[in-house]
Amino acid sequence: MVTPAADGHVDVRVLLVAAVSSGQGKTTVTAALARKLAKRGQRVRVFKCGPDFIDPMLLERASGAPVKSLDMWMVGAEHCRSQLAAAARDADVILIEGVMGLYDGTPSSADLARAFGFPVMAVIDASAMAQTAGALVLGLRDYGPVEMAGVIANRVASPNHAAMVAASLRDIPLFATLPRQTRSMPERHLGLVLPGEVNDIDAMLDELAEQLAFDDAAWGKLRNTRIELPAPAPATAPTLAGKTVAIARDAAFAFLYPANLDTLRQLGATLQFFSPLADEEVPAGADAVYLPGGYPELHPQTLSRADNWSASIRAAHAAGVPIVAECGGMMALAESLTDQKGETWSMAGLLGGRIVMQPRLAGLGSQGLATPHGALRGHTFHYSRLETEVAAAAHTVKHPSGAAGEALYRVGSLTASYFHAYFPSNPAAAASLFLRGEAA
Repeated sequence: MVTPAADGHVDVRVLLVAAVSSGQGKTTVTAALARKLAKRGQRVRVFKCGPDFIDPMLLERASGAPVKSLDMWMVGAEHCRSQLAAAARDADVILIEGVMGLYDGTPSSADLARAFGFPVMAVIDASAMAQTAGALVLGLRDYGPVEMAGVIANRVASPNHAAMVAASLRDIPLFATLPRQTRSMPERHLGLVLPGEVNDIDAMLDELAEQLAFDDAAWGKLRNTRIELPAPAPATAPTLAGKTVAIARDAAFAFLYPANLDTLRQLGATLQFFSPLADEEVPAGADAVYLPGGYPELHPQTLSRADNWSASIRAAHAAGVPIVAECGGMMALAESLTDQKGETWSMAGLLGGRIVMQPRLAGLGSQGLATPHGALRGHTFHYSRLETEVAAAAHTVKHPSGAAGEALYRVGSLTASYFHAYFPSNPAAAASLFLRGEAA
């Protein structure tokens, strides 16, 4: 364990793994690097920049530790600092996977790197280039600028190919290379499949770690980053003390920020998990129900036949139990769901209307919800649409444009939306969602 210095900081090795765009292999490379360092006995902590649920699951499997989110807007600078400081006390290395391209988004991965003084490790897909790699990386470094610690070249064909890439980088070291893969993690419409769906996921990660040709001399020259310790945060008012929140968690309801669960516990709630896919009822005595996002569209037949689950959520609703349904959770509470094949399945029916899957992205980006307690921040990402005659009770606001975002519906004790809330951004607003007679 790292002991903080007397003047209130921790020094730790940090790398922000970024690229020119999505599709360069950031997640694969970050996972390979995390697994390789962990196998060498290093204590590795990994973060994901920006809103994401699926990549952190893979990175958690690779590193052996929970993966949380860093984002200058959704998470906020002080909460980012708090999470980094907590990780730095227990880690030899902190890896942060960037989002999209290095300068994409408001704020971007580069904004995070500059705010905290992180060196950047550029991942490039070298499969269709050689010397041009240098121009690409120098541009990434100088445009911001950012501190460019080095390069990891992905999909390298041969040692000679790697040598050409290295020569083009001038004063930037080629930190590591990864060869073209004969197979890759399967993907679906929201990105990678869930790690639990890949039978030999650990063997794949071990193979990636073995194939990552690593320059130990370059690694030894990497500097530490100083993480300033934040002032102690004010205690969270235990407004959910004595309350039990039942949370759906299975392959259909898997999109849960670990920080959301932490916040509910800090608010005093007891968490009890159950599986609608296994036709488990809402736990008896639950004071509130949380249905997070996930992949109900992959399991509509199972959900449509889960009579115990459906009856129990309808009974909870009839009894006035607060129900918070985000994205996939809302989809499971509509009257029906039409899947990618065009087949229609009955759902629990708490929210009038039908869900229809579509091939094109229907919603993406950071958004905030105005509440009596202030803004509750989060994001949206979905490939379905809700066709309903239920009037929206409110709309989120898109960041940074300020345009109207996702509709939020209230039907009795149900609050439902495609919006994924990040509870630490406003614990009081999050708590109000789970209390009878209150609404964020």
